[in-house]
Amino acid sequence: MPPDAFPDPGKFKYPEWVSIGSYLFRSHDVIAFGTPLTIANVREAYLKGIFPWNTEGLPLPWHCPEWRAILEFDQLRIPRSLAQAGRKGDLTFTIDRDFRSVIHECALAYRPGQRGTWISPEFEKIFAQLHDEGMAHSVEAWNFDEELVGGLYGIDAGGVFCGESMFFKTPNASKLCLLHLIDHLISRGSTWLDTQVITPHFQALGAKEIERNEFLSKLKKTQKLGLKLF
Repeated sequence: MPPDAFPDPGKFKYPEWVSIGSYLFRSHDVIAFGTPLTIANVREAYLKGIFPWNTEGLPLPWHCPEWRAILEFDQLRIPRSLAQAGRKGDLTFTIDRDFRSVIHECALAYRPGQRGTWISPEFEKIFAQLHDEGMAHSVEAWNFDEELVGGLYGIDAGGVFCGESMFFKTPNASKLCLLHLIDHLISRGSTWLDTQVITPHFQALGAKEIERNEFLSKLKKTQKLGLKLF
């Protein structure tokens, strides 16, 4: 068997700073730089609690954050306005109907405070292949004209869904996709998902941050359950 591409993130000694070219990069959340983005490496990474995230000017960083954001479903809070939007029934939702369009729309989506996207064409290609192999999944929102107006995608890390990105073209479409996903995951026995980093939206829904080793322990315990999420 080929050697592992990544060390055990629970035992790895994270340096505080790393010098790469002219950059001095704070790296206490990064376990590797420049490891190739391949199917095998991405699969290994997610099963170990690691994810890739492009950063301009740096060899590809692979992250296992010191503080990890998760959403436990028994702590889910649905804002009244979002619940009302869901009851309108203006959208229909599907799972894995059009993964490639979802990830491409996520790559095109405007992100306040960001000059571009971390979802490169290479990411799209690799994650589309992971979708074909049953590891990457999408949720889609459609209007009555069968137009894709929102969606999200992520990775099934052995019974834990790891959310990657979302997009919307009509208000609340991506948020309602998330609620549709959560209902689906609950029906499969799941109790939580990995949001990677905290955002105002996920925080409003009840997400919280936990320490790296607590996350890794929670991930391993859930993986042992053998849940089939999709």
